[in-house]
Amino acid sequence: MKEKIINYFQDIAKEMQKVTWPTREELAESTKIVIVVTLIIALFTWVVDTALSEALKAIL
Repeated sequence: MKEKIINYFQDIAKEMQKVTWPTREELAESTKIVIVVTLIIALFTWVVDTALSEALKAIL
């Protein structure tokens, strides 16, 4: 059992060495994109919600 645990953590260490980590610039650019897209989706959701709410108030 102890051997399996040791092998597990050794495998994790080997896999982590294969990872290509983004540079600071790539990370900053990706973060900006995520924030902008999130804001666009939030705005779209707010517009649709407001429109549907107003339509339901007009019907009822």
